[in-house]
Amino acid sequence: MKKLLCIIAVVVLCSFTNQKSRISPKGTLFIIGGGHKDEHLMEALVEAARLSPKDYIMILPMASTIPDESVEGMVHQLKEVTKNKITSINFSKSDAEDRTLVDSVRHAKLIYITGGDQNRFMSIVEHTALFDAIHAAYQQGACIAGTSAGAAIMSETMITGNQLKDSVYRPTFNRLEHQNLETAKGLGLIKSAIIDQHFVKRSRYNRLFTALAEFPDKTCIGIDEGTAIIVRQNTVKVVGESQVIVAKNPRGLKKKSNGMITWDNLTLSAYDEGKIFKIK
Repeated sequence: MKKLLCIIAVVVLCSFTNQKSRISPKGTLFIIGGGHKDEHLMEALVEAARLSPKDYIMILPMASTIPDESVEGMVHQLKEVTKNKITSINFSKSDAEDRTLVDSVRHAKLIYITGGDQNRFMSIVEHTALFDAIHAAYQQGACIAGTSAGAAIMSETMITGNQLKDSVYRPTFNRLEHQNLETAKGLGLIKSAIIDQHFVKRSRYNRLFTALAEFPDKTCIGIDEGTAIIVRQNTVKVVGESQVIVAKNPRGLKKKSNGMITWDNLTLSAYDEGKIFKIK
């Protein structure tokens, strides 16, 4: 009888855990494609965060090789549109386990991740208490924002920017072939989509199409400079001066032995400010 009760308790606990994991986050994502952020975009960011007077903003500059300058520039822009307290922490790997520092991220209402190198950011954050704190803040209602590299890390499947078949980094892929896209684990705040940035400006269609061929079940989203998407659960709204390109549902997809990728059709959309679309 005691053994049966233990089994029932485990089943109930697992059921509760699974149900908890399915709860939709209360927070918002504000994902910027890089480049210049005008006052309109900054105002939209602050509005999306729904800041109360007591809330504070946390800037995380670990993707940048010039973190102090990245923080300084963002603080200047934020002060033009909000009076809320702004702070920053340039975490090291060891700092990312410091409870006091991590809690200051967990309780921020707006967490902003600067541009730079998404791989550098994830090398510090992955498998740490800081990673968990960012997720907890998002679940509790915080706005998680990022630009450029800070946009790429939002996806669970993160584009690193490198081609596997080319040892030289190119901002625009020079080929459309399978097994050429390098990906890594991102923050995973978006599970069903892959984010690319500087999109129209750098003509990154080959990169996005390669991502779609490798992950045909994902929605692939290319955000241009000066433009952002606001994500609340599975609803996405575009804000900013340029476009967002969305590719999904490739039909008749084939990956040939010579590396070529072909398909018969796909859903390809271009959205500008105010347009709303859904992701899975």
